[in-house]
Formats: sequence, C-alpha cells, structure tokens
Amino acid sequence: MWPDVSSLKIHVRPGRTDMRKQINGLAYLVEQGMGKSPFTGDLFLFCGRDKKMLKVLYWDKNGFCLWTKRLEKGIFPWPALDSEQVIFTQEELDMLLDGIDFRNRFKPVFYERFG
Repeated sequence: MWPDVSSLKIHVRPGRTDMRKQINGLAYLVEQGMGKSPFTGDLFLFCGRDKKMLKVLYWDKNGFCLWTKRLEKGIFPWPALDSEQVIFTQEELDMLLDGIDFRNRFKPVFYERFG
C-alpha cells in the first residue's frame, strides 16, 4: 500500500546507491549515511549508478516497504553526490517518476552588462 505522502517528507540520497541493497541495507544507509530514522514513515529515495533504477523505502506501521521502478528508456534526473541531502515535494516526486527534470528547468542566463 502506497502511503499518503501529503503529510510525509520525501528524502533523497544524492549520488549513486548500490541497487543490490535491499531493505536492511537501505535502512542502514538511512540511519548511518543520512542520519535519519527509517521508522518515521517518511519516504527515502535511492538511485543506481546508471540512473535507470529508483528504490523507495518506507516504514508502514508494522514493517518496511520497498518499491522499485526501472526505466526501460531514459534516466532519472538525479542530484549529484556533492549535493546536500534533498527533500522533494509531492509534485517533484510525481515529476521525477514521470521523467521530468524539474531541477534543470531553465538554462542559466549570463549577462555581460545591464542596459
């Protein structure tokens, strides 16, 4: 059962994660690597090296749930390892799952002078 995410935080682990990890390994990464408690019910997102697989870990009242999505074409727009921990909104999660790169919506504009 997918939780009601409107009241939850959606935590993203930047960089790549070994997608061979399952519930115990990912819960350990949440606790030790991200400094969060995996028992809050919040969503924790992880992405693999090739950015084609996404895993979501969350606690659902009496046990962990692990949700996986693998893209057949394209890649997930994922923050680099040097990014700080990121928290997504529900809308950003929806766009991520649809493959929309909301983090790079606009190309940077540089001006030499004004006027």
